[in-house]
Amino acid sequence: MPTIYYIRHGETQWNAEGKLQGTRDIPLNDLGRKQAAKAGSILGDLFAKDGRSDASMQFVASPLTRARSTMGLVRSVLRLPPDDYAIDDRLREIAYGDWEGSTLAQMQALDPKLFAKRQAEKWTVSPPGGESYVAVQSRMNDWYRELTLDTVAVAHGGTARALMVLLGIETPATAADLTIEQGAVYVFSESGLSKYS
Repeated sequence: MPTIYYIRHGETQWNAEGKLQGTRDIPLNDLGRKQAAKAGSILGDLFAKDGRSDASMQFVASPLTRARSTMGLVRSVLRLPPDDYAIDDRLREIAYGDWEGSTLAQMQALDPKLFAKRQAEKWTVSPPGGESYVAVQSRMNDWYRELTLDTVAVAHGGTARALMVLLGIETPATAADLTIEQGAVYVFSESGLSKYS
């Protein structure tokens, strides 16, 4: 099993306001840029502690700007060319469809029945025009099965939750509401999952 050093993108203004971003391309805010740099420092320390070299790693990010900016800042901290990494669309955030740009309270007011159903069955119920976590887990499975090298991945909270379920670390019930920290590095390895923040 390749080791995955997984970083969620830094904070955006929509994160700060409690709005669902999904596939919307929202840039990092000032705190988000600091979190990205912090994750780069943590990653550098982990590489040094584990005797790892960035030359033996592949680097890949979601195509969304917040993930790409985070990867660029992480690589800058590691003194690597900021734009020298791959993009993989399978790492994009879960699509929230019509709910993108809304807060949870706004979604609940808009359609209380669907909101309640999704809260009860978050892994399988899709927002209108969006996708389910089952669909995200499927594309993360495709991505994971193709990995042959240890990898630094910068993506999103939704894709992290899907990867945790895929690897048997969490269940759909426990993963659905799990907070994925910004400015941290999650290490998926043969020994399980470790978080460094």
